[in-house]
Amino acid sequence: MITLRMSRRAQPVLVLHALALPVLVLLASAPVRAQDWVLDKAQSHIGFTGTQTGTRFAGEFGRYDGEIALDPAHPESGHIEVTIDLASAHTGDTQRDTALPGADWFDVAQFPKARFVSTAIRSVGEKHYEALGTLSLRDVTKPVTLRFTLEAKDGSAYAQGQADLVRTAFGVGQGPWASGQWVALEVGVTFDLVAHGKK
Repeated sequence: MITLRMSRRAQPVLVLHALALPVLVLLASAPVRAQDWVLDKAQSHIGFTGTQTGTRFAGEFGRYDGEIALDPAHPESGHIEVTIDLASAHTGDTQRDTALPGADWFDVAQFPKARFVSTAIRSVGEKHYEALGTLSLRDVTKPVTLRFTLEAKDGSAYAQGQADLVRTAFGVGQGPWASGQWVALEVGVTFDLVAHGKK
C-alpha cells in the first residue's frame, strides 16, 4: 500500500484553490448584462411599404416608443420591445391615409397600438442579426422575425432592417380588401434607428 503525504505548506494552497473554484464557475456562467439604449426619434424612422393597383407606395409611423437592451457581442442577452401608434401612419396620399385608421384596416378605435416583443436575438454574421419575437396587431399575435444590421460606436448604435408580413394574417384589410386584387397582401415593415447608450 502506497500512502501519499501532503506537506503542511501545500495544504493551505489547495484549500484556497478549492474555495476559489466555485466562485470562478459562477463568474463564468453569470449572464452578460445588455446595454440599455435610448431611441433618438429625431434621427430614427419606422416605415412600411405596400403595393396598390400595381404601384408601390411607402409610408411611415410618426409616433412610437421602444425599449432596447442589447450588447452586439452577446445578442442572446438582449431584449427589444417596440410599440407603434397606428393612428400616426402616413403615406402622403389623402384617400389612403384617411382609410388606414378605419375598421377595414388598422381599426385604431379598437386596436390603437401594434407591439413587437423579442423572444430571442442572435447573430447571423458580422454586424447582421435576427430578432425573433411576436407582433401583436388588431388583437392578433403571431411570430415575426426582424432582420437587421447593427453598428455601435462612440456611445451610439445604428440599426437598419425589415420584416416581411402578410397583412391578412393580422386581419388588416377586411371585406373587399381581404383579397390582393387591389392592395397586395405582402407588406414590409422597415426601420432605420439611431439610439444612444443609456447612462
